[in-house]
Amino acid sequence: MQQQSRGAALEPELIERVISIKRVSKVMKGGKRMRLSASVVVGDGRGMVGLGHGKAAEVAVAVRKATTRARKDMVRVSIAGHTIPHETNGKYGASRVMVKPAARGTGLIACPQVRAVLEAAGLNDGLSKSLGSRNAYNTARATIVALRQLRTIEQVAAARNKPVSHFMRKQAENETVESHAG
Repeated sequence: MQQQSRGAALEPELIERVISIKRVSKVMKGGKRMRLSASVVVGDGRGMVGLGHGKAAEVAVAVRKATTRARKDMVRVSIAGHTIPHETNGKYGASRVMVKPAARGTGLIACPQVRAVLEAAGLNDGLSKSLGSRNAYNTARATIVALRQLRTIEQVAAARNKPVSHFMRKQAENETVESHAG
């Protein structure tokens, strides 16, 4: 009994969102074989997010398969407090997604698939626009592609072997703002 509780303590609490469940069929010799397809987004709410897809004869089994694949497919996302560090675009298949940072208190303004990915990653504020195909899986995957391109100013400075102050410019009255060097 103690080993099970220790194993559960090591496993972080993950946010799971089912983004689509649809019925698919395969034409066979004796007729059509119906199956269910599920897409699930999994995240830890602290910058890790993944997307999985599963098919089975029952909904619960399809969702479980999708969740397992999503856990294996998790990637790290750079976040800046409550939002993303800068605007970014992602493309997967015919789906394109544009994600922008937003002021505190704005909330997530996004379609359900993009919202699920951003919430699972731990973002509270952000703007997005879905372009091209509205396919649920491709839109969610395009969002993850966009989020993988994000870099904080500290990451850019480390990659270029420069101090963070190199990427800041002076404004009137000694206020610093990020320059568009990256």
